[in-house]
Amino acid sequence: MFDVGFSEMLLVALVALLVLGPERLPKVAREAALWLGKARSVINSAKADIKRELDLEELKELRALNQSMQLPLNSQLAILEDASAKTEPSKAEPELTPATAGKVDV
Repeated sequence: MFDVGFSEMLLVALVALLVLGPERLPKVAREAALWLGKARSVINSAKADIKRELDLEELKELRALNQSMQLPLNSQLAILEDASAKTEPSKAEPELTPATAGKVDV
């Protein structure tokens, strides 16, 4: 996030030591760490809430799309009946059974 190297951190610590003094520096550092932890917690919580809302919106869109693509039950039955009618053998062609499979009509 921030491109801060060791030398920059050392410079900030030295300036803080000179400005705050050795007595107050540990207390201020502890307080700054607590505030930083709280800020990270709030940011992570906000990110999780936003992600949850976006996922919920996406789920709603997918459900709406799924419902728009659903065929009524009558249409589904008609499609199945058409498919089964096309796959049934026609009555004009004789069905081969194991008993008649080896015989040839001359």
